[in-house]
Amino acid sequence: MNSTESFYEKVMGECRLIFGKKMSDYGAAWRILRLSSLTDQIFIKAQRIRSIQELKNKKVDEGEYSEFIGIINYSIIALIQIEKGISSTPEMSKKEALALYDKNFSIAKNLMLNKNHDYGEAWKDMRVSSLTDLILQKIMRIKQIEDNKGKTIISEGIDANYLDIINYAIFSLIHLNLNKKASKDF
Repeated sequence: MNSTESFYEKVMGECRLIFGKKMSDYGAAWRILRLSSLTDQIFIKAQRIRSIQELKNKKVDEGEYSEFIGIINYSIIALIQIEKGISSTPEMSKKEALALYDKNFSIAKNLMLNKNHDYGEAWKDMRVSSLTDLILQKIMRIKQIEDNKGKTIISEGIDANYLDIINYAIFSLIHLNLNKKASKDF
């Protein structure tokens, strides 16, 4: 397994652990959220990251790292909502939610491996701030597609944009881990 794949899986393991703990605390309350609400939640997190990057100070004790994890987990929730539909009740077992989480993680990982092959791991030479801007751009695209009732003429759909957001956020977390040497395993 190459280092990108290994780092990717470590980050996803951390995100999955947090998702599982939140499922234990809150259940599947997110099942009632419409896609537009999830898109806005991701937007808020990406905008906060950009503010932290530009202002270099913050008044809330959460930093970029936890916000990128939130972006990943909300994006996976959005993919689950696309597949399962929005529910008026938050009924989904933790086991089912984690299985759907893993399924969508696998889809995102396979996309990353394919694109990483074709693009020659260009992400390694990108800045976290550029990856943040790309996430914001994808969110703007999703909002436009949502405003167009999901219709596109030539572009990828909403799900493809959420998958790209997941991968950009994971690349950002890998950069942050490598830059801070947060773990001896990185």
